[in-house]
Amino acid sequence: MKRNLNIAFFGSSLVSAYWNGAATYYRGIIRALHERGHQITFYEPDAFERQQHRDIPDPDWAKVVVYPADERSAFHALEEARGSDMIIKASGVGLFDELLERGVLEFQSPETLVAFWDIDAPATLERVQQHPEDPFHQLIPKYDLILTYGGGKPVVEAYDDLGARQCVPIYNALDPHTHHPVGPDQRFEADLAFLGNRLPDREKRVEEFFLNVAANLPEKTFLLGGNGWQDKTMTPNVNYVGHVYTRDHNAFNCTPKAVININRDSMARYGFSPPPRMFEAAGAGACLITDAWVGIETFLEPGEEVLVAENGDEVAEIMEALTTKRAGALGRAALRRVLSEHTYTHRAQQFEEVLQNIMREAIA
Repeated sequence: MKRNLNIAFFGSSLVSAYWNGAATYYRGIIRALHERGHQITFYEPDAFERQQHRDIPDPDWAKVVVYPADERSAFHALEEARGSDMIIKASGVGLFDELLERGVLEFQSPETLVAFWDIDAPATLERVQQHPEDPFHQLIPKYDLILTYGGGKPVVEAYDDLGARQCVPIYNALDPHTHHPVGPDQRFEADLAFLGNRLPDREKRVEEFFLNVAANLPEKTFLLGGNGWQDKTMTPNVNYVGHVYTRDHNAFNCTPKAVININRDSMARYGFSPPPRMFEAAGAGACLITDAWVGIETFLEPGEEVLVAENGDEVAEIMEALTTKRAGALGRAALRRVLSEHTYTHRAQQFEEVLQNIMREAIA
């Protein structure tokens, strides 16, 4: 494989995590690929006030092109990507997704691989399966490669059934440059914390696994971060802090006794879909609780590196029994595991192996 690939990447945003939970995933993968010699240009639209809520300046490990939120500018960005060794269209850009999904394929050639990187494969698959007339349905077999950020065997098989040439999950992971242990911050003191934006397919699960638990444990303190919860009914022992910038994620994870991961409905159904927040928390050495989903043991060992709850009652039981000593031991064990097996360097190596296999097959 050519060592220094020139990669054009169309995604939601690299520089802003505002209403953009994929930001840390993009950053981790792209930084790791840059460290391995690849050059990445990231194209993102100026939309949804993300540029007004930047977490980072333009990084030195990627070129960022922010284009105006109109069709003409989207076409111009596509034209700039012409001649790249690889062009990647991520799902959920938020503007002109159909245009971009068709447009990147215009540049496919023996010299230019074109991939679709699905950041929310369960939702994409359910949409296409329920609506066969969806334009994306006809595009799936045309891509050289479908990448997903989770889903395991069920997602791979579903994409295979839709005609994908090859589907490979590249899971979320830890970027140790960004997420690591820090000292406590009194702004984030709590017994249990949850960080996540309010979304329709997550809200009921947040009620069950977090807000109802808070209501049933009035003697405990709870911390809620993320966009959109300001008008949500919650008990007085829940401290809502709104959007939490990336620079504060480590303190948010390190300060409470424990943090909880709550999957969206579709992710929980498919399993094998650890979200970025899970690795961020583990990378900070936090004591992590997660709702139950198939495949958790692939990433962290239940009972030793993560605590797993089937429902809100089990979350409450965990919190009533959890000591500071055990919380610390679980956090340290999770940190060791993710550093040894689940960093974005590991994921970048997997990405290169996938491309190497594709190129071998093309030569053969």
